[in-house]
Amino acid sequence: MSFDFELDRAVRLAAFKWLDMQKAMLGDVLPRSILETGFEFNGTQVPIVGPQGIFKPKVLPKIPLSITTIPGGPYDDDLRDGASVILYRYRGTDTNHHENIGVRRAYETQTPLVYCYRVMPGSYVVSYPVFVCGDRPGQLTFDIQLDDEIGLARYANTSLETLQVEETTLHRRYITTTAKKRLHQVAFRERVLRAYETRCALCRLRHGALLDAAHIIPDGEPDGSPEVSNGLSLCKIHHAAYDLSYLGITPKYIVEVRMDLLEEIDGPMLQHGIKALQGQSIALPKARKDRPSSTRLEVRFEKFLETNRSD
Repeated sequence: MSFDFELDRAVRLAAFKWLDMQKAMLGDVLPRSILETGFEFNGTQVPIVGPQGIFKPKVLPKIPLSITTIPGGPYDDDLRDGASVILYRYRGTDTNHHENIGVRRAYETQTPLVYCYRVMPGSYVVSYPVFVCGDRPGQLTFDIQLDDEIGLARYANTSLETLQVEETTLHRRYITTTAKKRLHQVAFRERVLRAYETRCALCRLRHGALLDAAHIIPDGEPDGSPEVSNGLSLCKIHHAAYDLSYLGITPKYIVEVRMDLLEEIDGPMLQHGIKALQGQSIALPKARKDRPSSTRLEVRFEKFLETNRSD
């Protein structure tokens, strides 16, 4: 079967446009059910994902439409911060498995793919376009890099021959490094908010658009890993108050408000939004493994006390 470049490109561009619409409606995290259903192209239903991590819908028999990472799954894809590529594992150990051949064709033709990262069972962060920029058969991995609107416009308006020789390495390195950091942030937020049943641990506000996943130990510091036990679901005002040490949370999950704020009179927001939290217990996730680490809370609470003493 010959490779129809124009048909392949038309399907991929339609997929990217459809995903744009889904993300505009639903946000960064998309349910698997929608991705499995996909969109219609010339009377044919085109799913974005399927049972395999390397997925080719029937309309694209030569080159995959998407690749998927499931953290903790059987294939140990490497998304470490700082690296300018994602190391995507081969399917199995046979370098000539038909799925690995499909990804290799994407590399040889510089055909963009959709990259799906599972943040929770049934929930995915979807990035596109992504390009295969290296093949490491000795390590059973492909190098994957993300691109942006510039790369997508280039793909949409350039011939196959030009795509094979065009150099975009520095641009893609920058985009990939930035996008990986953003992907980790989105995944952390989704897991923390899910653990707290989409409510602020302090005021119980349930509007997801107004909630953040706050780090107990800040990202980048020792023990500041993006684990749910290092997170708190906080509304934006309580997130800011926590980061500014207007309030602290003890290792026993009790809120303490800065003394000078308790003595200040400044209207109902301060009174009911912050001062009324003094001595209150925070809401906790049902799963014990997701509850805030007492050790981390103790470290952070000591900083809160130090800030109060210095003030």
